[in-house]
Amino acid sequence: MDLGRPRASSHPAGEQGHALLAVPLALITIVTVVDILAPPEVHLGPFLVAAPAITASFAGPWTTAAVGAVAVVAQGVTAIVRSSLTDLNHTFQIVALILISVIVTLFAHLREVHEKELIQLRSVAETAQQVVLRPLPERIGPLRLASVYLAAEAEAQIGGDLYAVARTALGTRVIIGDVRGKGLEAVGDAALVLGAFRASAHQEADLSDLVAYLDGSVAPDPAGPQVSDGSPGDPGEGFVTAAVLDLPDHERVLHLINCGHPPPLLFRGTRVTSLEVEHPAPPLGLAGLVEGRATAQTFPLAPGDIVLLYTDGVMEARDRNGTFYPLAERAAAWTGADPHALLDYLRDDLLGHAAGGVLGDDAAMVALQRLGPL
Repeated sequence: MDLGRPRASSHPAGEQGHALLAVPLALITIVTVVDILAPPEVHLGPFLVAAPAITASFAGPWTTAAVGAVAVVAQGVTAIVRSSLTDLNHTFQIVALILISVIVTLFAHLREVHEKELIQLRSVAETAQQVVLRPLPERIGPLRLASVYLAAEAEAQIGGDLYAVARTALGTRVIIGDVRGKGLEAVGDAALVLGAFRASAHQEADLSDLVAYLDGSVAPDPAGPQVSDGSPGDPGEGFVTAAVLDLPDHERVLHLINCGHPPPLLFRGTRVTSLEVEHPAPPLGLAGLVEGRATAQTFPLAPGDIVLLYTDGVMEARDRNGTFYPLAERAAAWTGADPHALLDYLRDDLLGHAAGGVLGDDAAMVALQRLGPL
């Protein structure tokens, strides 16, 4: 599973770190030499405070303190060469430099502590992501699978997009969904849907029954939170758009119930077709607002066909001009025959389209390919 954002290290390392450290040291050298050679009425010592301040922006407290000490020694050498250490002007410059070096060293320590906490939080988020959104197997039954998860923010690698697969006695069931909202509440709702799907996908014989069960896992509890007048909260406040598929092992078809989710795309040869259902179901959690049950629609699925499932974050990615990502158009330009290659192509193209390579919302994609009967 691709989280879409590399984790940055807390401090520069290797040659980059040495190169950055050369900047404050060079500054100390230049200021000291020029100050010694300058006329008596010119004093450049105050510029030395920039050296530990610059170091604190990229290095830890020990390195910052070391650079501050070098700056103090340089100021002392300048004082000895130009007059004496007891000269009042140089004495105040040295004292001020020591105080500022101590302060920026403290700030470097606090920044380092904060960065360590941030790295720990990111690690926890990644672990939670792996638990809630388990990586899909590359092969399940007669299907090849590939998946990509792109987080909108590097600091928050977990969100409300979800997907999962489950094996049944007759085939494979797949779900992809998008929880309304963001943050921990969206993660909680995603975990509820995924848990319900994994628990019931192999028990509910009919796809309509499975969707009804999933809807019940999201629907608000009448005994839950209430508004100020004591009545139950708005049932439309929380819902999940989802596409639920059933792919029999020994039939060249797929059964689809679309619960307010973007329609899957079917790749067959050089053609890309949108799998639009005639009677879409309401999003999960809102079935109680309409009459009747969700019904599945059947589409042919031949060996070699690829089905692309995706969330709103893909289509809603904007470029610098505010233009949405033209998924169907870009997908039609792809000429490969491998689900992994398809997602690699779409991921790179999507990030290239998004302004600054940053998505406005989390985006998930799943590609599955029919290989043939077992």
